[in-house]
Amino acid sequence: MSLIQCVYFAISSVGTTADEITQLLGVEPDEVTVRGSLSTSPHIIPFCHVWKVVCSEPGLPVDEQIDQVIGRLRPRMEALTDLTTRLGPGSAILQVNRWFNLHDEQPSGSPDDTNLLGWHLDRAVLDFLAATGADLDVGEYDMTRGDD
Repeated sequence: MSLIQCVYFAISSVGTTADEITQLLGVEPDEVTVRGSLSTSPHIIPFCHVWKVVCSEPGLPVDEQIDQVIGRLRPRMEALTDLTTRLGPGSAILQVNRWFNLHDEQPSGSPDDTNLLGWHLDRAVLDFLAATGADLDVGEYDMTRGDD
């Protein structure tokens, strides 16, 4: 079984840009989305600006990816909680995404991937989520190809 996973902490806002968030927090994002920046067919305008700190390092369990993301933000905790309080509910999210069997036609049962299956949130992570008012969203997707 192949497993690809990514964790990110994002702050979104209709009125506060990613550059302004970076200035307020003093933390450089790994990814940003600028409101109104995409033009595809049909024309799609992002609803809001998004500022993200991301960890998608292969081979790390989800809880270690979460620790890396939150570890980058903890030194700026006061500024972060001030910002998320000002922006209001729904402005911050800790996102966990996992895709199983994305590149496999059949699951292989690789021992390297099975040690990545379980994960937990410790008290420090829960305290961080509570202090920032962040939501937790977990998406797990089985990408095994079905029979044609």
